Amino acid sequence: MQNNKSGRIEMISSSAEHIRIELETPELLAEKLNAVVSVNWPSGEYDRDAMEFFLSCFESGGEAAQGWYGWYAVNIDNAEGARALVGAGGYFGPPDINGVVEIGYSILPEWQRRGYATEMVNLLATHALSFDNVSKIIAHTSAENIASINVLTSSGFEGAGTHEGNLRFELTS
Repeated sequence: MQNNKSGRIEMISSSAEHIRIELETPELLAEKLNAVVSVNWPSGEYDRDAMEFFLSCFESGGEAAQGWYGWYAVNIDNAEGARALVGAGGYFGPPDINGVVEIGYSILPEWQRRGYATEMVNLLATHALSFDNVSKIIAHTSAENIASINVLTSSGFEGAGTHEGNLRFELTS
């Protein structure tokens, strides 16, 4: 399992085992992540369909899929050592032949507007751009999602038009 840390969060790369736990026995996710998991989990667009998609990607992609799909964002309270799942993010797969990778992210409502999404996007971008075959990261959000637009622009992404009714943002290496 891969992990990336910043000042407040630890990003834990998901695996087929994580996804099976979420789908079959979600109450065990807290134990697997060593973190408190909110009753509001999962959040946003990370739903059962997304979990099943990621599971199929892990099962078909094998070892090469590890790190290129879901990541859990766990808040680490340095004062008390408490850990809590604050959100999830990740990639829609490995980079394509042009070196493009797409990211997505979601923060639980009780953790929103505290900078966690920006921190997560920055960690995901840094991780992706550490690979020589990644030249661009893209993200999509609705025009109404001002918070997400602010996260992307504050993380260095620039507007790049629209795609299927959503705004497209890009970050190049």
